[in-house]
Order: sequence, then structure tokens, then C-alpha cells
Amino acid sequence: MRVIGGIYKHRHFDIPHTFKARPTTDFAKESLFDVLNNLIEWENTAALDLFAGTGSISIEMLSRECKRVISVEKDHQHAAFIHKIMETVKTDKHLLICGDVFKYLNSSHEKFDLIFADPPYDLPELDTLPVIVFGRNLLKPGGIFVLEHGKKNDFADAPHIIDQRKYGSVHFSIFKNEEE
Repeated sequence: MRVIGGIYKHRHFDIPHTFKARPTTDFAKESLFDVLNNLIEWENTAALDLFAGTGSISIEMLSRECKRVISVEKDHQHAAFIHKIMETVKTDKHLLICGDVFKYLNSSHEKFDLIFADPPYDLPELDTLPVIVFGRNLLKPGGIFVLEHGKKNDFADAPHIIDQRKYGSVHFSIFKNEEE
């Protein structure tokens, strides 16, 4: 896993072969962050990384100097790997929650500038994630929600959608909280 931008650019972290996680490809990740760079002021951003997996997106957000990143990952081995990465870069701007994403979302009262979710593509509840994020009012005004998904999911007519990007088999649906 390679960090593609920011203060940790070019850092590499070897993902254990036993991982079940499907990390976002470097090409898709780089393209997504090019889009996000036009939507977000990273230094003022409080971010949430759901289904954090390898921590690839969390470390990219921190590399761009987010003021705070929370990663939620249920798998203990993956969470331990994310913890190891954050110890390596010696950041104090990261909080790791080893637990269920849906339980976290339904109990959180914090609002974020950016929420990124990369659930398993076959997750039955995948389509409910935008509904939960907006229904629970988890985004600050102007906040961005990015949902990574496969081709079988279509959010083109979903409320709050502002953009969709496709990079091979990786699809990103980008939503915005327009409330001011």
C-alpha cells in the first residue's frame, strides 16, 4: 500500500497476505483525491473512514493534514494493521474504533466535513448508507460523503448526489450536504 500525496507521500506499508480487505487501487484513489482536492480544505477537515480495511484512505486523509480522522473497522486484524500504520507515522490526529460501522453510525452525534465509506461490494445494507448518513445528520453544512461501490449499485437519482466517478470496477458516488 502506497501513500499517494501529502506529507506521507511515497510511504509504503506492506499489507499482510492474510487480509480479506480489498484496498482501493492507487489509480482510483489518486483520481478520487484529485476530485476531493477541489471540494475540501484538508487542514480544517474532520473526517470519518467507514469500513477502513487497510487504512489506506485514513492515511491519505491524514497525509493531507486533516485535523482529525476517525477510522471504523470491525476486523481485529485489520484494525491492528491500521493502528500500526498510525504509530509508524506518529500522528495524534487519528482515532481507531474497532467495531461495527452501523452501530457506530446509529450512536454517533459527531458531525464531519468528510465521510468516506468502502463497504464490501456485496454488503446487503450498502444502499442504506447514504440514507443513514443524511438521516442521522452526520455531515456538517457543505460536508461531503463518498461511497465506494461496485457496478451493481446506482445512486444517480439519489438525494444529495453531486458526482459519480468510475475507475475500472471501482465506482464512487459523491454526495454533498447542501444545508447552510
